[in-house]
Order: sequence, then C-alpha cells, then structure tokens
Amino acid sequence: MTGDGCAEIRLMVQADVDGELTPAEAARVSAHLDGCAGCASLPAQLMALSGSIRREALYYPAPDALHAAIRSRIAGAAPQPAEGAAMPDMNQYTAARWWKRLPRPTWRGSAPFGAGFALAACLALVVMLPRGDGLPDDVVAGHIRALQPGHLLDVTSTDQHTVKPWFDGRLDFAPPVRDFKAEGFPLTGARLDYLAGRTVAALVYQRRQHVIDLFVWPDGRHFDRSPVVGDHSGYNVLRWSRDGMAFWAVSDLNAQELADFVRLWQAE
Repeated sequence: MTGDGCAEIRLMVQADVDGELTPAEAARVSAHLDGCAGCASLPAQLMALSGSIRREALYYPAPDALHAAIRSRIAGAAPQPAEGAAMPDMNQYTAARWWKRLPRPTWRGSAPFGAGFALAACLALVVMLPRGDGLPDDVVAGHIRALQPGHLLDVTSTDQHTVKPWFDGRLDFAPPVRDFKAEGFPLTGARLDYLAGRTVAALVYQRRQHVIDLFVWPDGRHFDRSPVVGDHSGYNVLRWSRDGMAFWAVSDLNAQELADFVRLWQAE
C-alpha cells in the first residue's frame, strides 16, 4: 500500500484501539495490518503508551488561584440581567451549568485524540473528585470486579420494566431504572453490589464494546448535586445526586460520551 494509504490506516488504528470503529472499518484495519509490516506493531505501541500514561502520570490538585480564575472566567460569560432585575446566583450558575456547556468536539481526521484529551483536561481542571475520599476507588474497584466473568449481571434484561421490579425485596429502596437504547446506551441488566457500607443497585449499560456501571443508593442528604467528574486508575467517573439518590457512573468509555450518558439521566 502507498504511504498515503498507511497514513490513513495509522489514524484509524488509534480509533480501533479505543473501540471506536464500525465492524467494516475494523476489518479494513485488520486486513491492512496483516499485510503491512510497517504498521503491524502500531496497536501494541499505542496500548503500551496508554498503559504507561496510566501508570506513571502524576496527579496534582488544582491550586485555589486556578479555581478562582476559572470561576471568574465563567462568571464573566454569564448572561447579564436586565436593568432592575435580580443578579443571578453565580454559585448555582458555575456549579449547575458548566457541564451542560462543554464543547462538543468534531471527530475528523486526527481530532479524536486531540479533542478527547483536551476535553478530559478541561473536565479535570474545572472540578475533580477529592483524592482523600476512598469511595471513588471503591466504586472503580467494584466496576473492575464486576467485569470478571460471571460477575457483571444478576438479572439480564434490556427491559427497564423487568429490571426495576427485580430489585423489589432485595433492596430497602427503589432505584430509578431507565433505558437509553435509542440514544446508543442500551440497558443490559443489573446486579446487587456493596458500597458505602451498604448494598446498592448497579445498573449496567453498554456503549459499543464499553460497559457502564451506574451505582445508585439513597443519598441521605436529600438535595440535588450537579455532576462531578474524575479519573481513577484509568477509568472515568461521574457522580451526582438527585431526588435523594446518589448516582455514580464509571466506565473506560471516553469522558465526552460518559458525560453524554449522564446528560440523558439529568434530562429525565
């Protein structure tokens, strides 16, 4: 194949490693790698680089000055009230609205890697899950444990009206259950898990080859909290609370699409 053809495949290999290609595109990449010695080692190189970044990347909390600068910049972008109108609550504006105004990247050429990395960096700078809190690690550990063969599902069903009644008598609360198959996040079932010192509901969703665990349990504080994003052990985590329930979504899915999943829940 010509050098130009190899250049195109090399871009597609990046998406293939992340599971972003259609079956036809993946087959095309595989056929090229089988016959091209120059490109054959690229998937292994990318996976090794990804693993190295996850193992060796250093995490630092954003300093107070950066938090203040971001809040000031967002406040400056807020719509100004009409003359005589009350000023908006900027704490509510920055906490409850920022995630809905995230940039939507255009996936063209080599943009997936650059735009995805920029988005993840943006999310991490705005607000991070507290590193001193052990619950994020427990949530990720629960997700990884469930991915072992035979542990992911206690009830297998794509019907929310089958999954929701399954929890009756197994939990002392009724978790909300929703299916987003039409939006590309089909419900595949559920299980019981143990977090925060209690038994919780774990709703399981699929996004192509990626599994999303959504852990749900009573919050106890009975106030709504906007989504908070973080990254733990290479997994993206989003948590929020609503209607007296705590929600924790965890997946190896990229940050943008996991945020899209959360938006679907927030829109209901």
